[in-house]
Amino acid sequence: MKKLVLYSVVLLLFSCGGVKKTQEAVNSGNYMAAMNKAIKNLAENKTRKGNQAYIVLLEDAFAKNAQREQEQITFLEQDGNPSNLETIYNKYVQLKNIQNRIRPLMPLRINDEGRDANFRFMNYDNAILETKDDLSDYLYVNASDLLKSAKYKQDYRNAYNDFQYLQELSPGFKDTVEKMDEAYQKGLDYVKVQIENETEQVIPERLEEELLDFNTFGIDNFWTKFHSSPMANMKYDYALNLGFREINISPERVNETQIIKEKQIKDGYEYLLDENGNAVKDSLGNRIKVDRLRTVQCNFYQFTQFKSAQIGAKVSITDLDSGQEVNSYPLSSEFVFEHIYANYKGDRRALDNDLVALLDLAAVPFPTNEQMVYDAGEDLKARLKNIVRQQQFQ
Repeated sequence: MKKLVLYSVVLLLFSCGGVKKTQEAVNSGNYMAAMNKAIKNLAENKTRKGNQAYIVLLEDAFAKNAQREQEQITFLEQDGNPSNLETIYNKYVQLKNIQNRIRPLMPLRINDEGRDANFRFMNYDNAILETKDDLSDYLYVNASDLLKSAKYKQDYRNAYNDFQYLQELSPGFKDTVEKMDEAYQKGLDYVKVQIENETEQVIPERLEEELLDFNTFGIDNFWTKFHSSPMANMKYDYALNLGFREINISPERVNETQIIKEKQIKDGYEYLLDENGNAVKDSLGNRIKVDRLRTVQCNFYQFTQFKSAQIGAKVSITDLDSGQEVNSYPLSSEFVFEHIYANYKGDRRALDNDLVALLDLAAVPFPTNEQMVYDAGEDLKARLKNIVRQQQFQ
């Protein structure tokens, strides 16, 4: 019983706190926040006694919000500036939406006053449709003028954004799709990508193809197109150059290390004798056996095959209109091939388990120089991808 009373007190305090915050939202003119809070609680349980206050607050906030929004709409309409159309349209849509959220809760009974809450619902459909038509015309004319007078890439992109919003607002409006495509094509930055090899080593063809295949980089850059095979009739905005400055490949080396291991091992058993040379027996009269130990030795020969490749490169990005290098990034990468195997001479029982495991391995062929460069280039690809992702071409 005590637990039930405590739970009720906590619930009441929590409810009062929520009501207080909702009342504060109404008092400060934050009507949408107040209505959202009230609708959420009433949708969960509109008949609960603790939610009665939310009904009164919702009624009050709804009336005040509708009056304020209507006054602002009237003022904007009287101003006559077509740039206000989007604001007016959104206000009408919001007024309709809040009504649609309240309708499913009706009726809402205010028990203390013995009445149902009163919400003066309006039909905003005609106002929404008329405003949307006016807004669509305005957006179309404004975006078309911007597209026609555009001087810079950003102008085309702004026009595209306006046409895109128009397409969402009024799908299929006039030739919006065609003009949106025109704005997109003219707003694109085209980047030609090239690789230069300033070293005396051969860059593997597979590595070069993968470095130039930006489709596999997962780069989501809406306004940038990369061409690894530049087209003759294309005007490019930027050039991205990956220059290999140095490729160093070490000689193939095999290092030998000799280790001498000794260990005491069991080598059968013998009978325990006392200091007089007599057999020692247990309580049952049986002779006691003890392990016979002996020391064994093994010469362990460990061989380490080693080869490494280091790549030094530079990524440079040039603005082809000005001829200026806008960014450059040094790149470096290394790949190390190492293989360990071993053999022995002597008694292998002297070796620890980790050394014994190496005896099952044998020498392997060294990777070719081409393979070493390719493997070193794997890290290079990841670094290049990060650079391209972070680079703002526009």
